Amino acid sequence: MPLETLQHWIDLYGYIGLYGALVFGIVGLPIPDESLLTLSGYLVSTGRFHFVEAFAAAFLGSMSGITISYWIGRFGGYKIVHRFGPRIHLTEERLQSVNRWFDKIGKWTLTIGYFIPGVRHFTALIAGASQLQYPSFALFAYSGGFVWSLTFITLGYYLGETWRTSFHSEYWIPITVAATVLLLVIGIAWRLMRRKNRSSILP
Repeated sequence: MPLETLQHWIDLYGYIGLYGALVFGIVGLPIPDESLLTLSGYLVSTGRFHFVEAFAAAFLGSMSGITISYWIGRFGGYKIVHRFGPRIHLTEERLQSVNRWFDKIGKWTLTIGYFIPGVRHFTALIAGASQLQYPSFALFAYSGGFVWSLTFITLGYYLGETWRTSFHSEYWIPITVAATVLLLVIGIAWRLMRRKNRSSILP
């Protein structure tokens, strides 16, 4: 979907439009999600959007979209992934690529996958098809959606009017690295807190 069409959609429907576009984008429709989030950040800088409301719409949209994909995979299994995957460009090559990510870093694929083109849209389908339990899915997927939404809205806010010309592929590497480091720090802190809580419970 062209970015100009999305801009018109946002002009018409505001936060609801942002939410809806991200739901469909995460599920697999050809919507430039990062550009949409960056646009939202720019609109925050102009006063057209408020930061909290824009972030809430984006985060809830990403949560809703990835949850829908999870339950599709959970109830449909790998059969539905193979049958309908090509319609959302989930080729066998991409399926194997996502599976390799799961083999390497496990459930963190759901978190980091938001920042990896060609991976984000399919991690929840694979997680659901593999019968990953919902609480584990939610923890890793929703934390990724939180950081992903916050990252690109903030980027758009600071880029301001230059967001369209500045938002090129060279931003992907530092953004992905920074987000990955942040997510790893959060994960390590969470593990340490769990260990500390367990040790305090033990006699």
